[in-house]
Amino acid sequence: MGKVYIDGKYMGECNNTKQFVQKIREERRSNNIPLSLNVAFKEKENQVDISLDRGRIRRPLIVVKKGKSTLTEELKKEILNEKITWTDLEEKGVVEYIDAAEEENAYIALKEESINEKHTHLEIDASLVLGASASQLPFPEMNRGDRLNYGSRMILQASGLYLQNYHLRTDTNSYLLMYPQKPLCAPKISNVNGSDTHPAGQNLVIALMPFMGYNIEDALIVNKASIERGLGRSFSRRCYSTLERKYWGGQEDEIGLPREDIIGRKQDADYAKLDSDGIISPGQKVGMEEVLIAKSSPLRFVDIEKEIHMGISNMHESSIITSRNEPGRVERVIVTSTEEGEALVKVIVREHKIPEIGDKFATRHGQKSVVGMVVPEEDMPVTANGLTPDVIFNPHAIPSRMTVGQLMEIIAGKYGALVGEEIDATVFGSQKEKILEGLDKLGFNNNGKETLYDGRTGKKIESEILMGVVFYQRLYQLSSHKLYSRSKGPVTLLTRQPTEGRSKGGGLRLGEMEKDCILAHGAAISLHERFSCDHQNIKICRKCGVIAIMNIEKGKYFCPICMKSDIGEIKIPSAFKLLIDEMVSMMIYPKIITEN
Repeated sequence: MGKVYIDGKYMGECNNTKQFVQKIREERRSNNIPLSLNVAFKEKENQVDISLDRGRIRRPLIVVKKGKSTLTEELKKEILNEKITWTDLEEKGVVEYIDAAEEENAYIALKEESINEKHTHLEIDASLVLGASASQLPFPEMNRGDRLNYGSRMILQASGLYLQNYHLRTDTNSYLLMYPQKPLCAPKISNVNGSDTHPAGQNLVIALMPFMGYNIEDALIVNKASIERGLGRSFSRRCYSTLERKYWGGQEDEIGLPREDIIGRKQDADYAKLDSDGIISPGQKVGMEEVLIAKSSPLRFVDIEKEIHMGISNMHESSIITSRNEPGRVERVIVTSTEEGEALVKVIVREHKIPEIGDKFATRHGQKSVVGMVVPEEDMPVTANGLTPDVIFNPHAIPSRMTVGQLMEIIAGKYGALVGEEIDATVFGSQKEKILEGLDKLGFNNNGKETLYDGRTGKKIESEILMGVVFYQRLYQLSSHKLYSRSKGPVTLLTRQPTEGRSKGGGLRLGEMEKDCILAHGAAISLHERFSCDHQNIKICRKCGVIAIMNIEKGKYFCPICMKSDIGEIKIPSAFKLLIDEMVSMMIYPKIITEN
């Protein structure tokens, strides 16, 4: 007897569980029971799980009966002639949606020609075994599995035309490629999901070779002339917004140029670019940490009556300023109000970004690179026909990652550029033979290699170099946005050390490994200086080694243990003083032994 559960609830038992499960599936395909029902049979437990609840991820598959697909040639013709719809296929039991639990009982064929008597289902297309991002990768079956994961993530980080109405939107951060191109090598699904109409990359001529030592460790050497022609140029857009909030007690924010008595008011020069309403106008060029929206806010957690009685303003300056590393030009200003009647102001700042050293690029095979050097075109390697590559990639990145798909894309992209057609790079549908034969007919080596000449010396490079076309994506990690330094700034009240985090103007962490490096160099004084930025002088008893306390009446320090006044002064980091205080709170009183 097998147990039967519906949505996890025990309903009863049945004699022949396999026959029972098969009967349910036949009834579902006959449209006698809900199409949203899924049934799974667990053979070890002899248990049937029926699912009707919401939230299950289900995917469509073609039903296979007696070793043949139920999607016959007649049905295919009717679909092409638009005589039947997808809903008709569901109701006829040709296509059914199954969830992860029922898929455990399914034996799915990737292609129709591989179906045998044991198969229960057929994939609508082999590429559908991949996700939304992975299905856009070219020749994915030639790469290692982890590279497909990396490539899928890179697609999500690429700059491109993400929406056609981007100029009407107020996304906090958005990155737009100025000259996006449709990839020469693309799977068929890109024509369906819209990635060919909203591309996020460019087709670049690539050469695989070491050059000048500046493309080691995944670095990329970029042709300066290619950048001047528009390679990788993008816009970085940032939206700054603020509300004129209303608080308890009738207090509210004020958007506008702050009065002279406002606490923390900036200098007049900081408000010079603002209009009379305290808001910057479109077209203005702004630098780093410049005021966009002048604003004053009421002081919080204070006795307002006391403040007013003392004749001090109860408002402080809270203007919206540009980020530290994001200057630009004001593209758009929106002034509106919320449903509650609070004024809402949004300012969109656009920055023109040209590729520079440190910017990230990536192929669709998970091979991400950082620009290591921008080289003038006259110094780049050149073919006998005068063609210089846009980028030079280090060949040592290929063997360890085993991204054979990228090598195939380079050769296929080369063939596609020469004949002027898009190459189908759908998974499990390689056109390798067609591409290799085509290159032979065009008079090129079918391995993609060419003879190059060094642009600096004019001499022939002895080894033949693999050269072709590959689709490169510009990632949104920009070196100018990551750049950070600090000389002085805010410190935390507890440890007296610099605050943590770039957004707070914090310091750069000097950790254990950095400490070991400085020590290995023998720079003891530098190390002492770095670890003493939070120093403070404390009084200790020379006899007992404990921290002394002060007698306010006499104006003298004395030891709380021996009650004597043999007190010395030492300089220690505030973090160490905090450690001592925390140890004392745990009934551990460390003694500090001085030289004297």
